Amino acid sequence: MAATATPQRRQLRFATIDAALAEADRLAAAEREGKLARCGTWTLGQALGHLATWGNFAFDGYPDSVRAPLPVRMILRLMLNKMLTSGMRPGVKIRGLSGGTLGLDSVSTDEGLRRFHAAMERLRSTSPTIENPVFGPLTHEQWIQLNLRHAELHLSFHSVGNDSQGSASR
Repeated sequence: MAATATPQRRQLRFATIDAALAEADRLAAAEREGKLARCGTWTLGQALGHLATWGNFAFDGYPDSVRAPLPVRMILRLMLNKMLTSGMRPGVKIRGLSGGTLGLDSVSTDEGLRRFHAAMERLRSTSPTIENPVFGPLTHEQWIQLNLRHAELHLSFHSVGNDSQGSASR
């Protein structure tokens, strides 16, 4: 009997909010059909809910627990453009937070998808006015790019069955 291979994390690149939403929709449809594979520990609903939570922080305010110390903020601000163009690394945790991040509620895929769509549509139509606790003030385009890189990271742990897309640029 052949062992089932663990899916590999995909490399994703979203040029637009529409591309990120389309990929989330595609993955949710695959889950409904029993064809979704994951190589991480989070469910698709959990990942989508997490993305929505962080997207909404930019409008509703960040918890004090995510504010990085000044030296860390200064270093990361210098790295902002690289992150916006190259993407986010997996495994980064916020010190002092249980689970290393926020927005890890266990939600259904449909609920996570609904929240993700709402957060991304909000971002599309309105520029956040709250300063990012790590990067400081951002332009509307930088906010969009930051959320697209975040979506690339978390959606890359999910794929459609034998999805041969080692890389997806949408």
